[in-house]
Amino acid sequence: MLCSLRKEARLRANGYVSPAGVDEAGRGCLFGPVSAAAVILPQRCRIAGIRDSKTVPYEERLTLAQQIRAEAIAYSVAFASVEEIREINILQASRLAMLRAVQALQPQPDFLLVDFVTLDTHIPQDNIVKGDSISKSIAAASILAKVERDLLLEELHQRFPHYGLASNKGYGTPDHLAALRKYGPTPEHRHDFAPVREVMYLLQQQELEL
Repeated sequence: MLCSLRKEARLRANGYVSPAGVDEAGRGCLFGPVSAAAVILPQRCRIAGIRDSKTVPYEERLTLAQQIRAEAIAYSVAFASVEEIREINILQASRLAMLRAVQALQPQPDFLLVDFVTLDTHIPQDNIVKGDSISKSIAAASILAKVERDLLLEELHQRFPHYGLASNKGYGTPDHLAALRKYGPTPEHRHDFAPVREVMYLLQQQELEL
């Protein structure tokens, strides 16, 4: 399902100049930081095919991300680390990454279209359930956030080659879970997530039995 700029056009008709779409990526992963992006698209965005990043094949996502970066009035990508996820939980870390992405935009937006969550900011906002399937700006943000996080996971694969990160991107796939059971979690795994926590418990039990 392709997204539209109807919400953005309505905001501009009501006097807003720079509405931004905001979304995150990697919230459900077992490994690595959560990413977020904020994007201000031009009023007449010519890019075809922008939609929820989860429905876009890998190569097409890379192409769309390049087009978004070239045509956007402004865009930014930000992260919240594994340590921050552990300290404040994944929901709050996702909100933190999204807020960082918004704060890095130049020019600053005067309205936010945010996928699902509410951000702690004075900028007026509309929090849209499944916003990445409705708003073109949110979908563009979801694409940038996912592409940047995927590229980071491909780099981290070089440090932690046993876990298949280049292909599973940190999600709890069968190969990733099997590697967790065999090699144990790394410092970049989200230790408070249930599948990782269960593996850590089993490894501790095995050590006690030795």
